[in-house]
Amino acid sequence: MTSSPRDRRVSQRIGAIAESATLKVDAKAKALKAEGRPVIGFGAGEPDFPTPDYIVEAAVEACRDPRNHRYTPAGGLPELKKAIAAKTLRDSGLVVDPAQVLVTNGGKQAIYAAFAAMLDPDDEVIVPAPYWTTYPEAIALAGGVPVEVLADETQDYKVTVEQLEAARTDRTKVLLFVSPSNPTGAIYSAEEIRAIGRWVEDHDLWVLTDEIYEHLVYDDAETGSMPALCPFLQDNCVIVNGVAKTYAMTGWRVGWMIGPKDLVKAATNLQSHATSNVANVAQRAAIAAVEGDLTAVEEMKTAFDRRRKTIVSMLNEIDGVLCPMPGGAFYAYPSVKGLLGKDYDGVRIDTSAELAEYFLDKAEVAAVPGEAFGSPGYLRFSYALGDDDIVEGISRLQKLLA
Repeated sequence: MTSSPRDRRVSQRIGAIAESATLKVDAKAKALKAEGRPVIGFGAGEPDFPTPDYIVEAAVEACRDPRNHRYTPAGGLPELKKAIAAKTLRDSGLVVDPAQVLVTNGGKQAIYAAFAAMLDPDDEVIVPAPYWTTYPEAIALAGGVPVEVLADETQDYKVTVEQLEAARTDRTKVLLFVSPSNPTGAIYSAEEIRAIGRWVEDHDLWVLTDEIYEHLVYDDAETGSMPALCPFLQDNCVIVNGVAKTYAMTGWRVGWMIGPKDLVKAATNLQSHATSNVANVAQRAAIAAVEGDLTAVEEMKTAFDRRRKTIVSMLNEIDGVLCPMPGGAFYAYPSVKGLLGKDYDGVRIDTSAELAEYFLDKAEVAAVPGEAFGSPGYLRFSYALGDDDIVEGISRLQKLLA
């Protein structure tokens, strides 16, 4: 008996997409909290600070302006595109024309739009791992093929030019580059970025560089934006960024991509059919964010830096856990391989996914397993939550594993 097209209820392309592991863990933690359980969630990469008042006030004012009650250009408000160009010059030293900017519904849409504009079927994208869960899905959805290159804690979670070259084939079109990294917090030095940029240039590849954590860099690390450090790449480079992490605006959903005008125009055409313009009130708030000074950002960064040191120190006190000090973002990414292959409460735990379930069940602590990031044997802990919660949560794990 043959099946009809109607029996295939979900397309293979969409059916192959995995649920976001980070959002899944966060949702489960919140559901348990709603049931009254004292769960501490280290899952979501979301600052625990409120959006700064001056940004909120700009949104309130925008709500009262009838101009914002209507459609605006699909590619973004001209005022915001101009402000993003100015902000990019201020923060990265990179000269950008507003016509090179597409304002998107958060960084995720910018990533997908960029890959959709760059990739043809079976084009390969080199994806350094551990990687953020969305990257491979966005590549596959755009018709491309993600090619993973793993860097573990012995190399500070940073890939080398030699590894990249070993992964390159005749079908390689794009390198995905992320610094600071989600999930590891790793930061590439300026010299490391230049070396990778020269390799990209030698092989005439594209680069998509995700700079969403650009302001969360600790210990005065010398780093930078790839197209600024490697100006010869500017015509083959796409920057993805947004207001979510820097300004505690995850829920406002404003991101952007910056790239060559022809690519940005193609991505804008896609967005014109997919979503039209980003909500105008959120765009007006984003203008206030990127045009404002970085005082509030520095205050948040100071808190994250303190929490970074606390969580890494406490994790490393657990036998079987090895946690490098992250140089940026707000994630700790310890190896938990020393905890695996053992019996806990009469049950053998062999994977980091099983360990994460055990932590949630027995200690009411939620972390994301490394399987979600292409590197089993690790857990990601976001330290974008209160100091007391960090201490309490890791203390629970110390007691559970003592």
